[in-house]
Amino acid sequence: MSKSCRWSICLAVIFLIGLSTYVNAAASKITLNFIGMDQAGMTVDEQKTVIREFEKLHPNIKVNATFVSYDALHDKLVTALAGGGRAFDVMLVDNTWLAELASAGWLLDVTDRVTPEMKRATVDQEVTWRIVTYNGRLYGMPWLMDQKYFFYNEEMLARAGYNQPPKTWEELVEMSRVMKKKGIVEYPIIWSWAQRECANCDFVALLYGFGGRLENEKGQPAFNEKGGLKALTFMVNSIREGISNPSSVVAVEEDVRHTLSSGKAAFAINWLYVYDLANDPAESQVAGKIKMSLVPVSEEVYKKGIVSATSNDSMGFAISKGSRNPDAAWELLKYFTSPEVMNRYAAHQLPIWKDSFSDPALVKEQPVTMRMFQKQFPYGHVKVHVPYYMQYSKIMQLMLQEALTGKKDPQQALDDAVRNIEIIQKKYK
Repeated sequence: MSKSCRWSICLAVIFLIGLSTYVNAAASKITLNFIGMDQAGMTVDEQKTVIREFEKLHPNIKVNATFVSYDALHDKLVTALAGGGRAFDVMLVDNTWLAELASAGWLLDVTDRVTPEMKRATVDQEVTWRIVTYNGRLYGMPWLMDQKYFFYNEEMLARAGYNQPPKTWEELVEMSRVMKKKGIVEYPIIWSWAQRECANCDFVALLYGFGGRLENEKGQPAFNEKGGLKALTFMVNSIREGISNPSSVVAVEEDVRHTLSSGKAAFAINWLYVYDLANDPAESQVAGKIKMSLVPVSEEVYKKGIVSATSNDSMGFAISKGSRNPDAAWELLKYFTSPEVMNRYAAHQLPIWKDSFSDPALVKEQPVTMRMFQKQFPYGHVKVHVPYYMQYSKIMQLMLQEALTGKKDPQQALDDAVRNIEIIQKKYK
């Protein structure tokens, strides 16, 4: 064999080895599909930054990220999961959807991946892990520990002659009347009462704030009892009197934030992220004037020693059971919820980790929100966890709209909603 021939064979072997190495490297490359939310909590830019960091730590993993509004998220997940579950590997899941998705067999059971140490390290072990628990099994990692907070414009309050925010809803009505009379603001409070899930969140806060409850000890709907009627009547009357902005019936949380930030409202209840944005001069016309306090309750409830009531609407990350790369998905999920990452972005979303709340640097950086979270958290109420929650939610949304727009009186709207939910319950028994 000639020397040139031998050289050609060597080049061919080198090429084949190189090609093999390239193919193997390409084959080891993992792609994860992630879907999150572009509303409350960490901003989209912050989440994208976390994903880029994760990819640098794991060069063999590529993450394709999708972000949608909260109202679009559920249907996007159901469509993907019903089709085999491979459209998304890691998904942000509301605690009210977990029963539906887990009972359908669409979520990966991660109970054995969660260590006892991880559980003990969270803020409130029972409440925190309830977000991702169904039938005693874990289906993800808690991430967005959020609840409704009360926001108020300190300057407007002072102009009305008050130096403290309202502790009861009756006090709020009194303060609002004074503000209207003095021409300080036309509609003192703005709510997210559009016919969407956001209205249910506000109703839960008011329901328990007036001494009501969503269901009784037997799991039957009970929101049409005395406390529920008082809450819904308060909502209706506040619109009629002009204390609540009439646009509340079509507003979602971002509308509430913009109204508060433009100086067209003295009061609002909304998620934690609002505090930072409402006091950002680039985002708000009333920066530095927006403060936080406990969500009020009725005078009757306050006299019983219950000083607040709010809606706890937390979310967690889950992994699709159809994921081709569950181990890599778990690593991404752990990184997103790690103390390092969560502490860094605490301005928009507080960490789930207990030690974070005693970290001097973090407390110094977020003195208001860290303190308010700890004060408000014990008074949070979660919605019902049932596989048919989306049907339940639509019934509740319609009930509120019918009462707020005058199509039904509050008691009729409540009673009709209870009957419709009981019909659904029977189908699931």
